[in-house]
This record gives sequence, C-alpha cells and structure tokens, in this order.
Amino acid sequence: MTHELRLLFQTLKSWQASGKKAVFISVVALEGSSYRRPGVCMIMSQEGEMVGAVSGGCVETEIERQAQRVFQTGKAKVIVYDGRFRIGCEGIIHILIEPVSLSEELFSAFEKQVKIRQPIQMEAWFYREVGEYGDVGSMVTLNGKKYPLHPSFTMDQIAQQKCFSQTLKPLFQLFIFGAEHDAVQLCQAAKLLGWKVTVIASPDESKSCEYFPGANSLISPTFDTIDTSEIDEQTAVLLMTHSFNKDVQYLMALKDTQPAYLGLLGSNNRRERVLSMLLDHMPDISSDFLEQIHSPAGISIGAESASEIAVSILAEILSIVRHQKPIFLSEKVGSIHE
Repeated sequence: MTHELRLLFQTLKSWQASGKKAVFISVVALEGSSYRRPGVCMIMSQEGEMVGAVSGGCVETEIERQAQRVFQTGKAKVIVYDGRFRIGCEGIIHILIEPVSLSEELFSAFEKQVKIRQPIQMEAWFYREVGEYGDVGSMVTLNGKKYPLHPSFTMDQIAQQKCFSQTLKPLFQLFIFGAEHDAVQLCQAAKLLGWKVTVIASPDESKSCEYFPGANSLISPTFDTIDTSEIDEQTAVLLMTHSFNKDVQYLMALKDTQPAYLGLLGSNNRRERVLSMLLDHMPDISSDFLEQIHSPAGISIGAESASEIAVSILAEILSIVRHQKPIFLSEKVGSIHE
C-alpha cells in the first residue's frame, strides 16, 4: 500500500545519506495462500536492519540469510519459500531480493505524486526459477515516466521475464469533524493504519494539533469557508462533534461530496434529529447524499470506551472500502483474502 511504500522510500533516503547499502524485497508471486498477498514489500540494510514485512515474521530470517549474497554480488536474487512445510500457510511464496539505490529524481517525483494524490504504478520483473539474475528488478511509474529501483536494471533488459504489476491508490485519508476526547482516540488508531488524518474543529475550539497524536493537521475554518475539494473516493469522513447544530452545518458544507465513507456518530434517535434539522434548512438536499450517511457509525462489537468505539468505526470504514460484509472469519468459506 502507498503508506508502506512511502515509509520504505523515506527510510532508504535516510540510509543512503548515511552510506548504508540496502536491498528491496518484494513478494512477486504466490501459489496457494499466505499471510500477505503479492506486492507486499520491505527493505533491509547490510547491517541487518529491516523496515516493513512480507509475512508474519516467519520468512524474514530466511530473507536475511539470502540477502547476504545480493550484497556480495550486486545481483538480484529470486527465492522460493514453501510455507506448506514450514509455517502451515499452505502457500509457496516467490520473493525478489534486489539491490536498491533510490535516486533523488525518483524520490522527489514519488513525493510529488503522493502529494497531488495520483496513483502509483509498480512493476516487478522476475523469473519464477530460483537463482541470481542481472536482468530482473522493479520499476516505479510516476506521471508516465519509469524509474528503476536500481540504475543497473533497465527496460532494455526485459525479454522473457514474468511481470507482477500493481497500482497503488492515493493515501487513504480520514477527515474528523470534531475535537473531543473520542476524536483523539480515533486519530491514534487511524494513524496505525497509515491513514492521513485531518481534524476539523470549529473556530470556538481551543485545541491544537498537538492534542491529537496521529493527526497530520488541524484546521478551524468557519462553516461557510470549509474546503471540501480534497475529499475524494479515497477519503472517509466522520462527524463526531457532539453538537446537533455543528453536525447539521458540517453536513450542509459536505452536501456535494462523495467520500468513500460518511459517518455520523450517535444513536438512531440522534441521527433522526440531525437529519430532520438538516432537511429543515435544506429541503432540496439530494437523497443520494442522505443515503450514503452511515449512522450510527461503526459495527456492533460491544464497544464502550472511546478506543473501542474507534476500532468499531475503523472496522466499518474498512468493510465499506474493501466491499466486505463483516463476519467471523471462522464462518467464512474459502480464502481469507479475496
């Protein structure tokens, strides 16, 4: 996912500035089932430092051993890890370990792509057979231009290799309207998911961004100056102001948006009162807008504390975004990952 790749690139930039060599590790193919899907990646320095993961932790020891050869030769390596006999995942994982040298041009173009919220294309060219290769590696496509993760790998070398391609969506973001204690808990939990979090507080609030660990920013616009232009299909919006009037005014400002998720905190009775007040002010508001509101926000897990409610809300957002109906995994037929 984009936030994971961004962390890897930022770490690589830091490592390179201090003279550390590194390898880029990615799962490029899978037969059967595994802890994570193809496309997941991580990095490792020559000193053995690791950022990211391609499994639950069971494959990384083997990767560290195999990566030493890549550091010695400068050539990429394809390895296969058979989890059927080692970790019980019933899958065979094909892993590409390649030298990585992040150019300043690639890093700058990547950060720009993230900032303007454009998708990122990644391609990994590899052979399915175990071995060392000088003509395999990964490419990142940004604004139509391809950047190799290592200058020794070029598109001219591509012939019979297999290709794993993935498109990374813009960073998922969460807009929280409200600045009470439960918003603090939601910020912290959303940050762990790698989401970009923006807190919108009314001008009469006396809070700063420091009050919300995990938040990227806090803004306090007046109701008539709220900028909704950044709310897109990779955005979740949650109203949790604990004020009927504020919720109504925020909904009026959001009336032309179509986020991935729009939630309203509170009970069924509270929802009906808020929507009734909204219709009094805007009787012609679109029914499509009203129908997209999830309220009471969250899924039923018996949540009581603010942190538990945050888990409930984030679980609902993920289920909506991933088009999944929440069920016990023990009751699910077939693969966990679909």
